Order: sequence, then C-alpha cells, then structure tokens
Amino acid sequence: MSAIRVIKKYPNRRLYDTEISSYITIEDVRQLIVDGESFEVRDAKTGEDLTRQVLLQIITEHEQDGQPMLSTQMLSQLIRFYGDSLQGFMGNYLERSMQLFLEQQQQFRSQMSGMLGQTPWAMLNQLTERNMALWKDFQQNLGNGLGSATAAPAAKEKDKAAAARKPR
Repeated sequence: MSAIRVIKKYPNRRLYDTEISSYITIEDVRQLIVDGESFEVRDAKTGEDLTRQVLLQIITEHEQDGQPMLSTQMLSQLIRFYGDSLQGFMGNYLERSMQLFLEQQQQFRSQMSGMLGQTPWAMLNQLTERNMALWKDFQQNLGNGLGSATAAPAAKEKDKAAAARKPR
C-alpha cells in the first residue's frame, strides 16, 4: 500500500503537492478525490491536519456553482444535529448511507452493463447516432419525394399534350 499523498497548505492559501513538487489548485484536489487518490492536507507551518476544511471548501464551491446537491432544508437539518446527543450517531449514519448508495449504484451499473452488454451511455450514444442517420435519410427522401412529386404532374400534362397532337 502506498503512502498517503501529502498536500501542504501555506498561509497565502496556496496548496503544494509534495508528490509532484508543484503548487496545485483546489480543483486539482477535487480531481484527486474523483480519481480515488488518498491524501491529506497539512498546514505547512504547524503540520495541523486541514483535510476536512479543504473538503468542506470544495463542497461549498460546488454548492455555489450550478445545481446544488444539498438543499437548504437538508443543510438546516444537519446543523440542528450539532450539539445534539445524536451528533456522533448522525455522522456514522450518513457515512454508511452513502456507502450503501454507492454499492447499489455499482450493482445497478453492473446489471445494466450485463443486460445490455455495454454501458448505458454507450447505448444512448448509439441510439442517438442511429436516430440522426434516420432523420437525415428522412429529410433526404422527403426532398427527393417532393422533387418527383412536382415532376410527376408536369410529366402527365406533357404526356396528355403529346397524345392530343398525335393523329388518330
């Protein structure tokens, strides 16, 4: 098992990744999380563990942008548990609930992949491409059909005129 990646946080709020010897952004830290990397954030001066504060900062920034995941009601309910006798229980409950959700999500993906032989997104992309091809064919045939539909009456009129000129 590899050592936990250490990120140092400096007083100027810059983050320094000791593994790659480079400064990184908060978005880079978020990507580490998405990639499943184990890390901890330490105060560069005191060595204090700041991981939770950085994680909360990431959540705060993402809650402000786009579609928030945590409703105002849910956040209010969480705040009510601070100082409550059930505070310790609540954190454990939320952690286990999230783990159960992730396991169910993985099972669903596996089942969908097994049933379809591919990921749902790949199937959706194929359906979209097929629908686009059908739409293009429809438009092309509609254009060809209109061209021949307008040409057909003109041809009939021409045939009638030619028949009228023929001697009997």
